[in-house]
Amino acid sequence: MRWLTLALIALLVLLQYPLWLGKGGWLKVWDYDRQLTQQKDANRKLEVRNGGLDAEVRDLKQGYEAIEERARFELGMIKQDEVFVQIPEKAGTDASKVVPASPAPPARKPAR
Repeated sequence: MRWLTLALIALLVLLQYPLWLGKGGWLKVWDYDRQLTQQKDANRKLEVRNGGLDAEVRDLKQGYEAIEERARFELGMIKQDEVFVQIPEKAGTDASKVVPASPAPPARKPAR
């Protein structure tokens, strides 16, 4: 009886091995499922990026506003007879710590 039990356990182990560790076993299926999920996430991100690029291409083909905006911000171009004023940010100041200035006191009228 003991040999029969050991033989059945050995047979069970031999049958389970391909199910868990074989070429099409559960471990491979779980790994492929994880890879598929990662690829779907990457594809979603690329679809969003492609949609933005498509919209930008359509804007550039249809009108001059997008071209003008790119020329202004990326190339620093200005229109003819236009004055460009650049206000540099102060070094060492944090925008979240800037306290708004109080309103100026009213100007006094000169005495007559």
